[in-house]
Parts: sequence; structure tokens; C-alpha cells
Amino acid sequence: MKKYLLSLFTLILPLLNFAQEAQEVGIDQQIDEAFGNATGWFVRGIFYQIDFGGGVKVFWVLFPLILGALYFTIYFKFINFKGFFTSVNIVRGKYDELDHHESLVGAGDSTPGGDNIETIAIEDHEGEVSHFQALTAALSATVGLGNIAGVAIAVSVGGAGATFWMIVAGFLGMASKFVECTLGVKYRDIDEDGTVYGGPMYYLTKGLKSKGLGGLGKVLASIFALFVIGGSFGGGNMFQVNQAAQLFEHMTGGEESFMNGYRWVFGIVMASLVAIVIIGGIKKIAKVTDKIVPFMVVIYVAASLFVIFANFNMVGDAFVQIFEGAFSPEGVAGGAIGVLVQGFRRAAFSNEAGVGSASIAHSAVKTKYAASEGLVALLEPFIDTVVVCTMTALVLVITGNVTSANAGLNDADAILLTSGAFESVISWFPYVLTVAVVLFAFSTMISWSYYGYQGWAFLFGRTKTTEYVYKVLFCLFVIVGASISLGSVIGFSDAMIFAMMVPNMVGLVLLAPKVKGELNKYMKAIKENKA
Repeated sequence: MKKYLLSLFTLILPLLNFAQEAQEVGIDQQIDEAFGNATGWFVRGIFYQIDFGGGVKVFWVLFPLILGALYFTIYFKFINFKGFFTSVNIVRGKYDELDHHESLVGAGDSTPGGDNIETIAIEDHEGEVSHFQALTAALSATVGLGNIAGVAIAVSVGGAGATFWMIVAGFLGMASKFVECTLGVKYRDIDEDGTVYGGPMYYLTKGLKSKGLGGLGKVLASIFALFVIGGSFGGGNMFQVNQAAQLFEHMTGGEESFMNGYRWVFGIVMASLVAIVIIGGIKKIAKVTDKIVPFMVVIYVAASLFVIFANFNMVGDAFVQIFEGAFSPEGVAGGAIGVLVQGFRRAAFSNEAGVGSASIAHSAVKTKYAASEGLVALLEPFIDTVVVCTMTALVLVITGNVTSANAGLNDADAILLTSGAFESVISWFPYVLTVAVVLFAFSTMISWSYYGYQGWAFLFGRTKTTEYVYKVLFCLFVIVGASISLGSVIGFSDAMIFAMMVPNMVGLVLLAPKVKGELNKYMKAIKENKA
């Protein structure tokens, strides 16, 4: 008997110790540590930094992103600049008569003389979403906390000069977005009801198969699909709602806030709103994002311009700091290379050019020509990085918030730094910014739910059951993300988002000649239309 009691005590003792530790440390921290120990190798691998000495450490993932963008810029003869006004005209609807189609024979009807699959939709057989809606749906996933908090961290670490390299990286990223979104439309799948399935999963399988690399394409597509699902639950969901809840709690009193201890309620509210939108698919998502995104960007840019014009006498000095800091920085760790790295890093992490996520949203557009949507997509890094990120950086430089003392801030604290910079000129703006951050988080979540579902459908099938399983799981993760702090889980999911770049970039480089053919076809159609 004593032997059994001793055995039982031996089994129970670790559980009692765990319960006591969980009480002292917190169950979420226990989960966080366990998850971190299991997945740390993956996170460290993706975010491994190559040490160049002199305090300069560069994430290896930046090399394929930036070098790839530079290659596409040269290969497509500076399409990021030459195609800019054409893309604006496409969004304005100037080429709608040429580019859009009316009723088709059926789903999967090919463009005469080509292999582009056109879309139909249930309503009027006109397509899933417009060019403008596709752009805003993709923008909603990239314009967000990175533009507000991330820029504050970049200029704190790299100084004002990081802004210059951020702009350069934004312009280069436009070429990558053009390539991946053209391929997204070219190789998309269309169901009988007109529902579009697109993105890297499809251009990696179909595109590489057309080049005799079918086996490689299937492997790369499956890896990408796994990564996009993980990224949608973490970086595209839990991280967003966690940061929004944290800022909302801070603005409503911090530790004295009515939210303290009840952040799960915030999570339930956000999850309910997300569920209402994502159940309707890409059309419902596009209808929401084409209203929220322009509204958010206009409000944010207008406030930034107000701060800039209120301190107009300091604008010249701010630009001097940015240009001087870009090439001859003083007192910044790592010198000129360090500043360049900070600028490139923030741009790449903000606009996701080369990661492949945006091509999933853009592939649902109604168009006859794949390159037309590629041209629209190149506006995305311009708006996200060149406009919104630069505005944030200028506000921070002008208001004197670029100091090395802020270099160690996390995203939540960095949002408060940006908020304080606006508050110094517009006393009530932090409250508007809080609403904007919540809306940014919401729009990012609904777009990433679509990205994750596309990966889910690719792996597990396109049935209603698999669709609702994914969407229920996604909404549950919204509540979890708001309620607890799981740093390792979020770190892992962020790593998955940037791991998407590896299979995607392989496909982009191999399929670049196909994109050139699509571009030539579309530009020829525009010329003939003008004639």
C-alpha cells in the first residue's frame, strides 16, 4: 500500500509544482515558455542576423527581399517608375472598357489568344472585385501598426537617415509587388460559382509545372500554404488584436482602466465584428476595406500634414537631417550601413513586397489582363511605405522624438511614442489615433483571414465544412490574442510570414519571363485602344 501511495505521490508532485508555478507565474507565461522552447529554433533561423562587425547586424531575410526587388526593377526596366501613372489611370477606371469584361460563357473562360482565366460572379457575371477594391483589400493587410509603431523604432535606432532608405526600399518593393500580383491573376483558379482561388500556391504549382518543374512547384506551394495559415493566426490576427487592446487599455486609464482584467471582452467584440465580415468572403471583405482603408489613410495623412505645416519652419531642417543621416550619420550604432539596414528592414517588414501575401487578394480582381492588376499592385508599397511611413517619420523628426533612448521600445510603447508626437501639436489626436489603430488592426485581421483561408483551402479542400472550421478557429484566436500575452507564439507566426518569402521568391525569379509577356500584351492593348 505504501508503495502505491509513494508512486501516486511521485506522480502528483510534479502536477502540484506546475499548479503552484502557474499560480505564481501565470498560465499564459507557462504556455509561452513551453511554445518558445519548442519553436525557438525556427524563429532564430528565420530572423538570424548576419554580423558584419561594427555593431551592424542584418537579418538574412532582407537580402532575398531587397536583391529580388532590385533584380525585378532592372529586369522590367524600372516599371516601378514608368508604370506609375498607368497604374493610377487603371484605378481611376480609365481602361475599364478595355480591361473589364461583361458576361462570360462560364467560369474559366480563357482570354482569346491567351491562357488567362477570367472571373465571373453570381451577380451580373461581372467579376469578384474591382481594381480599387483589390488594392484596398491588400493595403488593409499592410497599412497598420508597422507604419505607426515600426517607423518610430526604425528612426529611434537608425536616426532620421533611416527614412531615406525606407523610401528607397519602398520604391524597389513596387517591382516585386508588380511581379507577384501579375502571376496571382495569371494562374488563379475559378470555381463554377465564380469564386476565385489565387496566390503563390497556384502560380507555384501551375507556373512551375509549365516550365517542367511540377514537383518543385508542389513542394514550394505546400510549404507556402502552411506558412500563410500560421501567419494568419499569429501576425495577421493575435498580434494585431493584442496591440490594439493594449493601446485601448492605456488610453482608457492604464491599470485603472475598466478593461484591466477584461481584455477578453474586447476580444469577443472584435471577434464578432470580424466574423460578420469574413463569413461573406472576399466580396464582403472588399466592401469593408474599400471604405475603411481610404478613410484611415486620409485621416492619418491629414493629421501628419497638419503637424508638418504647423511646424513648417522646421521642415527644411528635417529633410537635412534625413539626407545627412542617410549618408553620414553621427552617433548611430553601425554608421551608414546600420542606418541603411534599419530603413530597408522597416520597409520590407511593412509592405511585405516579395512575401506573396498581397497576390492572394489581388488575384480576385475582375480583369482580362493579368498585368493590369500587377500595375495596380505596385501602388501598394508606394502608399504604404513612401507615403504613410514617410509621414510618420517626418512627424517624429519634427517633434524631436528621434532619440537613441527610444531604440529599445517594443511596438506597443512605440505606438505611444508616435501618439505623443502628434499630441504635442494636436492635443486630442491620441484618441483619434487609438480608434485608427483599432481600425487598422481590424482591417488587417479580415484581410489576413482571407489569406489564411486560401492556404487552408489549398491544403484541406474547398468544402463549406473546411471553410467554417478555419473561420471559427480564426475568430477564437482573436479572443485569445486580446486576452493573453504570448510573445513566443507571435514571434513564431511573424517568422512564418517572412518564411513565406523563401518559396515565393524562388517562383517569382523563375516566372519573371512569363510576367514580361503579360506586360507586353497589356501595354499593346492600351496602345491599340488609344489608336
